[in-house]
Amino acid sequence: MVTRRVLLGGAAAGATAAGSGWAGAARADATIAVRPSADFGAWEGWGTSLAWWANVFGARDDFADMFFTDRSVTYNGVALPGLDLNIARYNVGACSRNTVEGSAMAASPNIPAFKQIEGFWQDWRNPDPASSAWNWNADATQRAALTKATQRGAISELFVNSPMWWMCLNHNPSGASGGGNNLQSWNYAQHARHLAVVARRARDTWGVRFRTVDPFNEPSSAWWTATGTQEGCHIDASIQRTVLANLRTALDEQGLQTVWISASDETSYDLARTTWNSFDAGTKALVRQVNVHGYQGGGGRRDLLHNDVRAAGKVLWNSETGDGDGTGLTLAQNLCLDWTWLHPTAWVYWQVMDPTAGWGVIRYDPNSRTPGAVEPKYWVLAQFTRHIRPGMRILNTGNNSAAAAYDANGRRLVIVAVNPGAAQTLTFDLSAFSTVTGGVTRWTTVPGGSDRYARRTDLALTGKSLSVPFPAASVQTVEISGVSA
Repeated sequence: MVTRRVLLGGAAAGATAAGSGWAGAARADATIAVRPSADFGAWEGWGTSLAWWANVFGARDDFADMFFTDRSVTYNGVALPGLDLNIARYNVGACSRNTVEGSAMAASPNIPAFKQIEGFWQDWRNPDPASSAWNWNADATQRAALTKATQRGAISELFVNSPMWWMCLNHNPSGASGGGNNLQSWNYAQHARHLAVVARRARDTWGVRFRTVDPFNEPSSAWWTATGTQEGCHIDASIQRTVLANLRTALDEQGLQTVWISASDETSYDLARTTWNSFDAGTKALVRQVNVHGYQGGGGRRDLLHNDVRAAGKVLWNSETGDGDGTGLTLAQNLCLDWTWLHPTAWVYWQVMDPTAGWGVIRYDPNSRTPGAVEPKYWVLAQFTRHIRPGMRILNTGNNSAAAAYDANGRRLVIVAVNPGAAQTLTFDLSAFSTVTGGVTRWTTVPGGSDRYARRTDLALTGKSLSVPFPAASVQTVEISGVSA
């Protein structure tokens, strides 16, 4: 999975299609105009998928505080600012170790144990969730993380990487041997029922109300094979349409009429647009929220996906993204591209903890289950998550290097900008605002230097303009008070 995503990012890095490429971003001193009229709605928040890291560390309160609050948490002797995430994506697993009528799960030889998430409906012979065919003690550690996130104020989404193993043609929840469709046709409705019953159980027993349920994960991609390194399942768009209809029926039967359906979590902006536009009007009506993954990196027509989704009146989330650059600069660049062209209302990082260097914000050893080094990416992500908060208005600067948001109640403007190259000064033109009279606070992260999340109050406005020096390869947040639209 990591290799696949690195290749996607590399292939897209040079793309310069309109509304996509990073290649045109300024490297010299530049002026960026921020206008209150460029409003793309209310920000919903930041999040992470639980899945693998939560399968290892989900019972720990320190990580729950670190990721889902703004509290300062001491980790390995260092005080870390909480990331204050407010979205948790819970992964319903596809694995179990039981045998049913002589059949058992066929596991890929390459999937590590911590990526095998135990599902709940473990015996196809009985659909009754009160029967022994369902194991509600499964997946206890990831469920603990979900509960802790919910207790700390997070909203949640239920998603799945693969249907239960027994729903798969080859009983392998990592995929078909050739990467093709692997969900048995007679189990389209059963897959939907599994998710709906879990959502009902979460509401009634776990104290968790999922806002959305997504029955797919990168379903149109062909890399889900029987020798894969994680759970996954290819599902053609035509089959997706059937499953989505089944899911709406199943949710309604469970008394979950207010739970939205999200789809389809395709891996790239362009593929998400292709899948969405392949749906007929009836299928589109079932989907309240369009989810897309950000693994196209600097490429892809974010702008066209935004136009199609918003024209249909749907919510748009970047529901999963990640990269192997531990400095966080790639994260910041791609996030700013999303802000400028995709205009999602939420942004979710795949795994905040990951064994592979650079991929998470904290590394860990999956064998000893020991947490390890904090990546510089942690503080870069904090620049965005701690300052652009739910309810703020999403503003578009028209510049690939900056994200801006406005808090009308607090009369506060927040700008987060990335400078991936040589030192430069960015001047923010705020002349479109009616009043700009307040103080200025900034936070600086230099991944290769000593600044991790350094707070400074050393700058002042010049009328309705603010010039900010950016060290080489750095990210900064600027908060300006006393701003009226």
